[in-house]
Amino acid sequence: MKVFGFMVYFTMLLKGAVAAQGRYAQKLLNDLMENYSSALRPVEDTDKALNVTLQITLSQIKDMDERNQVLTAYLWIRQIWHDAYLTWDKDKYDGLEVIRIPSNLVWRPDIVLYNKADDDSSGPADTNVVLRYNGEITWDSPAITKSSCVVDVSYFPFDYQQCNLTFGSWTYNGNQVDITMAMDSGDLSDFVDNVEWECQGMPAVKNVIMYGCCSDPYPDITYTLLLKRRYSFYIYNLLLPCVMISFLAPLSFYLPADSGEKVSLGVTVLLALTVFQLMVAESMPPSESVPLIGKYYIATMTMITASTALTIFIMNIHFCGAEAKPVPHWAKVLIINYMSKIFFVYEVGENCTTPQSESFSLYPEELQVNGELKRHNHHQHDNTSQRPSHKSKKYHYIGRKECDCNGSISAGLKDELCYPEKVVCYPCSCCHHEKLIRNIEYIAKCFRDQKANCIKGAEWKKVAKVMDRFFMWVFFIMVFLMSILIISKAN
Repeated sequence: MKVFGFMVYFTMLLKGAVAAQGRYAQKLLNDLMENYSSALRPVEDTDKALNVTLQITLSQIKDMDERNQVLTAYLWIRQIWHDAYLTWDKDKYDGLEVIRIPSNLVWRPDIVLYNKADDDSSGPADTNVVLRYNGEITWDSPAITKSSCVVDVSYFPFDYQQCNLTFGSWTYNGNQVDITMAMDSGDLSDFVDNVEWECQGMPAVKNVIMYGCCSDPYPDITYTLLLKRRYSFYIYNLLLPCVMISFLAPLSFYLPADSGEKVSLGVTVLLALTVFQLMVAESMPPSESVPLIGKYYIATMTMITASTALTIFIMNIHFCGAEAKPVPHWAKVLIINYMSKIFFVYEVGENCTTPQSESFSLYPEELQVNGELKRHNHHQHDNTSQRPSHKSKKYHYIGRKECDCNGSISAGLKDELCYPEKVVCYPCSCCHHEKLIRNIEYIAKCFRDQKANCIKGAEWKKVAKVMDRFFMWVFFIMVFLMSILIISKAN
């Protein structure tokens, strides 16, 4: 019970003290405001400057509009100055040292943000000021500022930005109101991290500027906000898709020409990169400096355009028909003989260990057929030499000799037959065999032309395949080097 009574007594005593202090605070406010004017600068000597201490605390970066070049930030602004007409003897007011009164009752310095970018003419919030018995006034007010910021997007998305916040008096010159810094930099102890920007510092510097309109100095304090962009979002959403799409472009050379999708793949990749390029262009300010990722897109699109054009050229080579000219000798030596081995381009059944004598012909089976025919002809010749000769009949194997209807063949057959050793002239007494020989000549000519066209077409197809493989590796190397280059620029 005694403890409870003591607590009740202490509480009543404390309430009485607070009530007494409230009465003294009211009396003090009435005494201070009796002959006070908030319109004039509170100095006893008008020739002396009033010192105002400025401290800026960065609480949050709300937005960075690169296209309009506007920085939106949430600041706490603290201003401290001395009012010569708001002092009192604390012993006369029951030891009262500090009172808090509305800021519109006292004189306030007209310190504003010089590089303000919005159309809102209102200043800091009208919060209370803290007034001490020696005349020191502390005014803390929050403010959401929109300031102009010159954004350099040359290395987007690996860029650094420097945005200035310049504070100064709008009407008072340096001889009337002098601004000093409370700290060498802005206060970042209560900064809330931004998802897009990383704040690396906020140094401050005091400037004294002489404007052309006036001869008096005008001091200001400039806070430089050092920002680094967090590029993880842009790597995963803009850069990596572009790199992966870029590696699809050389694969168009690996597609078979008969598939009909070589040009379609190049056009599809080009359209995909165009979409990404438009996304980047919409968020960047229109300026002469092209972003780094934009340069990468342009270089990749140029490379894909070149690869598509080369694909069309190579497809024309692949589909060379019978009317095409034979492959030049230098192309056979350089492309078919050497480059095909370097890029491992072989025909079906052919590999890198195949001897040159066996792999030189595009149709190896021709050698085997010719060999069998020669062996067959030699056997026929041996059998013929063993037969008895008859004067009434003639047996000749058509070779490089001429024969007519009586046992010889015309001179035109000499160059037209593919395998003349197999043809035998039997003795005839009529001209029916002459028609047969003409038919054989025609069939042999058609077969020979067809074989020549097939060989010529196969050679052109192999040339196109080797060129496809060559350009595929060239463009793979180009894409790899461009990716390494953009990463090195980022570092």
